Amino acid sequence: MSQSQPPVADVTQPVTDDSIRVRHLSHYQFSWVAQEGGAPGAFTLQLVLDQGAWEEVVTVSAEDAEVLQALLRHHSDVAFDVGRRVVMFGTTPVGD
Repeated sequence: MSQSQPPVADVTQPVTDDSIRVRHLSHYQFSWVAQEGGAPGAFTLQLVLDQGAWEEVVTVSAEDAEVLQALLRHHSDVAFDVGRRVVMFGTTPVGD
């Protein structure tokens, strides 16, 4: 009697840090960077992803920094799409 094996997924090898496109946000840090010549400063948001396996720094406006900080405080499940540079705030079941 022959037992059939389940099909194996065709995954491009090797799987590397660069091939992982969506990562979980572990920690974040806002910073303010002074600009030269009296120009207004710039806010940056450093995203520490997958417990430090990847980091991303994005420049944000003061208004965006305020909104993002509020969202980050109220969501425990946050992901970041590295390729599209999109922050995603958890999931919500339909109807909630």
